[in-house]
Parts: sequence; C-alpha cells; structure tokens
Amino acid sequence: LAIRGDDITVRSYKVESRITSRFAHTTVRSSVVNSGSKAQSIGFNVQIPKRAFITNFTMNVNGIVFVGSVKEKTVARNLYAQARARGKAAGIVRANSQDLETFKTEVHVPPGSNIEFELHYQEMMQRRLGFYEHSLYLQPGRLVPHFQVDVYIFEPQGISMVQTPNTLGSQFSDLIKTTSSKDKAHIVFKPSLQQQKTCENCNSSAIDGAFTVRYDVNRDSNAGELQVSDGHFVQFFAPSSFSPLPKNIVFVIDVSGSMWGVKMKQTVEAMQAILDDLTIDDHFSIIDFNHNVRCWSEDLVAASSIQVADAKKYIQRIKPNGGTNINEALMKAVQILVRASNQGLIDPRSVSMIILVSDGDPTVGEIKLSTIQKNVKRVMREEFSLFSLGIGFDVDYDFLERIAMENRGMAQRIYANHDAAEQLREFYSQVSSPLLRRITIRFPEGSVSDVTQNQFDKYFSGSELVVAGKVLPSDTANLTSFTTASAVTAALLHGVTVSTDSIAMTDGRNNHSFTRPSDSDRLCRRLSLSCFVFQVWKKHPVNVDFLGIYVPNDNQYSPLVHGLIGQFSREPEVRVYDIHEGADPLKNEATMEVKGNKLLVTRGWQKDYRPDKKRGSNVYCWFVHNSGKGFIDGHYTDYIVQNLNSFLQTH
Repeated sequence: LAIRGDDITVRSYKVESRITSRFAHTTVRSSVVNSGSKAQSIGFNVQIPKRAFITNFTMNVNGIVFVGSVKEKTVARNLYAQARARGKAAGIVRANSQDLETFKTEVHVPPGSNIEFELHYQEMMQRRLGFYEHSLYLQPGRLVPHFQVDVYIFEPQGISMVQTPNTLGSQFSDLIKTTSSKDKAHIVFKPSLQQQKTCENCNSSAIDGAFTVRYDVNRDSNAGELQVSDGHFVQFFAPSSFSPLPKNIVFVIDVSGSMWGVKMKQTVEAMQAILDDLTIDDHFSIIDFNHNVRCWSEDLVAASSIQVADAKKYIQRIKPNGGTNINEALMKAVQILVRASNQGLIDPRSVSMIILVSDGDPTVGEIKLSTIQKNVKRVMREEFSLFSLGIGFDVDYDFLERIAMENRGMAQRIYANHDAAEQLREFYSQVSSPLLRRITIRFPEGSVSDVTQNQFDKYFSGSELVVAGKVLPSDTANLTSFTTASAVTAALLHGVTVSTDSIAMTDGRNNHSFTRPSDSDRLCRRLSLSCFVFQVWKKHPVNVDFLGIYVPNDNQYSPLVHGLIGQFSREPEVRVYDIHEGADPLKNEATMEVKGNKLLVTRGWQKDYRPDKKRGSNVYCWFVHNSGKGFIDGHYTDYIVQNLNSFLQTH
C-alpha cells in the first residue's frame, strides 16, 4: 500500500494474510487524516499479485461507508474513466510487471477528514522450486505510528518448513518473528516508529519492498492430496521421487543493439551457469539473433563437457548490435528440434523446449506480432514448448506471454538490474527438471462438475499441479482421483515387478514403489491397457487363472519399453515358415521365428476375450507351445495372478 497526498497523517497501516490449504486471503487496511488546511485528493495504491482477485473494497470517509464493486476489466476501465470525469472516487487495477498489478483509487476530501481504506483479495498459492512464496508489497512512503503485518498459515497436512528471507533490508531481519507448530505458523512484523526510520534522526521510512514468507507442506510418498469441503474439492499433485527426464533445449538469445551493456553482461553470466547445469543426457543448441540469425550449432548436440565449454566461449564472444528478427530466430529454433526429431535423435521420453531471451519488439523481417504468433504456432509440434523471458520494461511482455502460453510454456519478465543473472538462473531452475509429461487427473464419471484444468503438458520438479471443482451428490462418502502420465507409464514398462499388492519399478538408478489399486481395471486404465482376469475350472489339471493384457494400437509408449507389459507395446516381427500337416490333420504345424528364437507352433482356434469378456469369441491363430517360452519375456509363472480374490476386491 502506497499512500499519496500532501499534509496527511497516516495513523495506521496494517496487512493481514490468512493462508489455509494453500489459499490466501489478504486484507490491507489504512487509516489516514487530511491534516492540511485545504481540501485535497488522497490516493491509495496497492500492489497485488497478478493471479489474485479482489473480493471487497471499502472506504469510510468521515463515518460514511463507500462499498466498491468488482467489475470485469474492460467494464471497469469505462466506469473508472466516467467516475474520474465526474470527480468521484474510483479504483482500478493496472498491470505493471510480470507478477504484480496495481489497484489505484483516490478520494477528494475536505481538511480534517478521516479516511479508512480496506481492500480484500485472494489468491491460490503457487509452488515453485520446492516451496510456496507469499509476498506482500509494503510502501507506506512515510512513518506510521501503528504499523503491523501478520501472516497466519494453517496446513492440515503439516508444515515442513517456514522461512522469512531478508527481502526488506538487514535492519529489519531481527524484527520478523515466527512461531510455528505442526500445522500452524504465525509470522509478525511490527516495527516501532523509530525502527521504521532510514536513520536515527530521519523522518523518512526505510520500509519499501516485498515482505516475503516461504513455506512447504508435508507430503506422503504418493505425492497426491485430495481435499473435500463444503461441496468442493481440490486435488494437489507434487511428486518428487522420479528422475528428471532428458531435455532438448534450443536457447534463442536476442543480441540486438538494445541488449548492449548490463542486459548482455547479465545474460552471458546466467548462460554460463545454465550451461553448466546441463547433464550428459541433455541435448542443446544456441541461436543468437539481431537482424540476422546465427547458430552455434545447426544440430542438437549432447551436453558433454567439451561442447558446453565451446558454447560458453561462443556466448562470451557476442557483441550486441543491429535490429531484432524474432520471427526468423524462432523458425530456426523449431527447425532444429524438428530435424532432430525426424532423424530419431530425440529420446521419446525427453522434453523439448525453446527458451527465448529478448528485450524488444521485432524491427527486422516479420514485424507484425500477430503474424509471428501464427507462424510459431503453425510450426511448433505438440511435444515442443516455448518459454519467453522479457528483459527490461521496454519489451512487449504481453506478446512474449501470448506466444509462450499458446505453445505449452510460460513467460517471465526479467528486471534489467544487477540481479538479472540470478533472475534468469532462477527461471531456468523452474523448468530444468521435467519429471512427467502429458499428465491427466481424472475423477469417476458423475462424481464432480465444474472442474478446472485437469490436463497438463509437463510437470517440473518443485512445482505442483492443482485441480479444483464441485463435488456432486453421491451415495459414497469418498471421492477418488486417477492420475496418469506418459513418463510414469514408460518407466513402469521398463522394469525388475508387478504383484497383487504393489508395483515396484526401477528406472536404471532409482527404485520406486507404488501401491496398486484394488482392481485390475483401474491399474490398466493408468497404463492405457485393456485387462481381463480369466478364471478356469477349479479342478482343471493344467490351466490356471490368469490376467489377460491387451495393448491398444494407439499407445504412446517409447519404442524402448520392455518387461512383462512393455514387450506387448509393439508387435514383434514374426516369420512363419515350413507349414506342414501336424499330428492332428485339422491343425497344421509350422516353425515361427521371433526374437531370434525358432519355435514350434500349431494352427488352431483360440478365445479372444476383448469383444466378449465372459464368453469370448473364437479366432484362428498360431498357438505357441511350452507355455509361450521364447515368445514371452520371462517365465509363464510371472504372469499368473497369485491371489485372485484379494485382487478383485471392491469397495
């Protein structure tokens, strides 16, 4: 809250946030007196997070309460202009950075008037880099007798950590008090009049900046949390036990003349650290552009120490000059990724992304922003993402945000100051560890409505996916959710164990264990399979109960998958020859060559249970003897359901 006006006395300045289950309700209050000798306009500016929404606004002027109403932005602009023209008090929110918007209002009052200002806003907390960060922007502009900030946190899951980084200045570090218990925390900042001063005998306030609280919550090993309250639900999903997926990154760096000086210096410094962060499993290239477009490498290359060192030297030699050809640079970046994909050089499990760093509007080549947007969207493939970083305030940030959001990425403004390199590195760290791709969080049919976004392109380490909605009336008191992700599927198909109780998985370096759902159908839906449990006559001398697995043709598994399930994701190459009459004249025999093995096979009728789960239908096929030895991975006993009754139990 910044208070504008001459000859005014600010009696109190209070901010209170109550955070419950990652949802924050913030109230900003201030009491002001027009202590001048004439009437004047007194203004209140509050910086609020861009993702927040205002729920209530009131001003009490000399005992008369004015209640504001929240309007859609285009309507609000018109009403604001009309109110100002008539000399009436009005407030409006205006964007002024990547994270903040400013609520502005003013009121014209006679001398001696008392004004009490109150604003309420709410926001859903976002998890980044392994924690939630709540920031309150304090700008009193003068000394205040009663100054207080309170942040109350209640997390039913339990609070794993709470921090108050020193963002206001070293003189206030000892004045921020934190008390916490298992699931609650209270942070209070209450500097005295003397403690607010810039120096002992000064009359100016040293408080100007963000008051920040960071915290995280306890998580079970399953990484999911589903909360239901008052007919609504919210699902939090933040797994951490997976190894990062390999990355394919094309860095696209603006080196036009406007990047000269601190912007380029900070970009080079950040790129040194970012390149060091790449692993040998990652592939990358660098494009730098002004009026022309140049490539450090026309192809993606593995991030070996030699290649990284060479890329660093290339970055250091850049001398900014000339115009800005964003369109051609982005076309070239996509071309590099497409060529690598077409040549089969990209790991199917990897994540491909373009990271654009720019500080200005296009001035060369295609300069129409809407056309650049269309061009990028047209050539980008579904598996590619574009992240935009806008350096400074002269960049068209809205444009950078639009092309990122349209192409499965996000944008961020980087302030062009001494801290720019750290801002660039911090942004990169948010996207440098992709853990999952193509995530979908589903709920049983007819159980929920008005569901927010439930499909996500990527999940990055340290972040969180959130889905909310309404719970529909139901006979059951429980609400369940099913989360699927292609990277999980691919990993499950790679190796070492499926039992009736759990799935154990090894991805090469790490072991993970998942509790298996209580019925086969739910497990199969997670793995994009069709499953059927077949029961045979209890006294049958040979046959046993078994689980049938069918993999649909449109599966999106990596061609590298194997194991009990993975082996069926691609039809094996089979050659059948030497067909001859068998012991039974109605059943021919032959030799089948598959997976390097030669097997004796017999032609006959078998049951296909996909069209009819109970009776099945007869199909004419080759029958592999010896319990499928040589055709299936492992031994046939690996495929037997050991405890059928417990496996099929229902709730």
